[in-house]
Amino acid sequence: MPKKIEFHFKKPEDSPGYLLGQLTMLWQRKQKRVLDPLDLTHTQFALLCALAWLSRDSDKVTQVDIANQGNADRMMVSKVLRTLEEKKFITRYEHPTDTRAKTIKLTPEGEVVLQKAIVAVETADLDFFHKLGADLTTFNSKMAELIEQNT
Repeated sequence: MPKKIEFHFKKPEDSPGYLLGQLTMLWQRKQKRVLDPLDLTHTQFALLCALAWLSRDSDKVTQVDIANQGNADRMMVSKVLRTLEEKKFITRYEHPTDTRAKTIKLTPEGEVVLQKAIVAVETADLDFFHKLGADLTTFNSKMAELIEQNT
């Protein structure tokens, strides 16, 4: 007879990791529904947002900058940026001082699709998290603390 498996938590709903996983899957489904019509994945959307944020302060945003902004794997960022370039949402130029780097810029088409995606995603987020009400600020703060602690 197999040995009985022991768990720290009495039931799955007592595990923060289990709950986070369940919540993440539900949230991702909602995000997919609003991003699919714009021909964007959530990862593509996140990288476009990172590029837009970073472009506010610099016109020399690189792939590494985008990866660092989103705590993302550099190779994955490279592949996703290639796809975004094929979709004509970004362009890549030679970096003026670093011959190994490319400067990434949003195209006019990229700006339009990103603006539409931001509205759709923010609306979906407000709908998804509306039950938290005034606790949303605390929820966001705690998530930010966990991210900071684990990076």
